[in-house]
Amino acid sequence: MTGLSRTSADLDPRRRRILYRCWHRGIREMDLVFGQFAETEIARLSDAELDQFEAVMGEDDHDLHAWITGAKPLPEHLRTPLFARIAAYTPDFDPVTKASLEARLGLIR
Repeated sequence: MTGLSRTSADLDPRRRRILYRCWHRGIREMDLVFGQFAETEIARLSDAELDQFEAVMGEDDHDLHAWITGAKPLPEHLRTPLFARIAAYTPDFDPVTKASLEARLGLIR
């Protein structure tokens, strides 16, 4: 999935704004995670879950990426069922490491 495929016509203004923000986060990896989650879940989230979702969306994208990929431990305040559901939409991220870069560049034989 590379972008918005769900119509927002049936959504209330708050959900429309959230859906838009999910696909325009700043780094593409987080667009994919949040956008896919929102497209599937936004219509069914309760008001309390929307509050939680917006709080998660307020976190820095680079931190979110590190927490979702496991590069950094997940902070206690994000150890929630909602965050677990969001993280389940993780595309197949290929972590960039020195070894993966060298292999990609053909430096390891």
